[in-house]
Amino acid sequence: MKPETWPALADAVGAHALVVFGGLLCALLLLMAGIAWAWHQQVLRRTPDALAPPALLLLNIAAGFAILLAAAAVFAEIAEQLGTGGAMALADAALTASIRVHVAAGTLQVFAVLTHLGDPLVLTLLGMAVAAWLWRRGQRSLALGWVLALGGNALLNPMLKRIFERVRPVHDHGLVAALGWSFPSGHTSGATVAYGMLAYVMLRSLPPVWHLPAVLSATALVFAVGCSRVFLQVHFASDVVAGFASGTAWLMVCVLGVGSSQRWRLMRSPRLPG
Repeated sequence: MKPETWPALADAVGAHALVVFGGLLCALLLLMAGIAWAWHQQVLRRTPDALAPPALLLLNIAAGFAILLAAAAVFAEIAEQLGTGGAMALADAALTASIRVHVAAGTLQVFAVLTHLGDPLVLTLLGMAVAAWLWRRGQRSLALGWVLALGGNALLNPMLKRIFERVRPVHDHGLVAALGWSFPSGHTSGATVAYGMLAYVMLRSLPPVWHLPAVLSATALVFAVGCSRVFLQVHFASDVVAGFASGTAWLMVCVLGVGSSQRWRLMRSPRLPG
């Protein structure tokens, strides 16, 4: 698709924004369910001799590193395309203007509620509650990884905003107010890290019956929070995509760090004779 066609496509997407949101959410949930099922079949149900611990550790690192590189590449590509008058900037403006015209006030009010799930205060309270829960359970390394994940993103996103200094779109509906720079979306990256890491914590702490609901719930929450920023016109769509990318990259750094350190300790610990 030629870049010149992006603004027209963005205008069409904005005219049917709610349908596009629902379709993308369903497709994303199906994709995540498929990935979770494949992982369950290949790893959770493997025979004891299928993969030695070092090989499994390397496999996990390779998969996580691939996701990390892909997310970083998406962020870099969007950052490179930013600029007044460029095709991406025109598409961003066209989508925001189309949503302002076509999306009903009632729909905006729903997204105004959903967007608070990515508020710094909400994520801070969630961080404190989960950290305390993990500490009481004796999962100290996981608690530390959780705190570093949320705290690290809270430092990373403002740094990126100051680097790019992109002005927010105009939003005069009065439902929410957003100040500061626009790129990348802090609500989006914060939700990606917090709810993504929460899903990882649940995978490590709860019985397998809760694993798929945890992954799908986290996916839906993250996607809804990110899209709410576009619906409410407090961010351009590229800000949100960049927020997903930067949040995913940092999330993978934290997951790889926690998972690798725990598996390494298990590999190094002496085994009792059978």
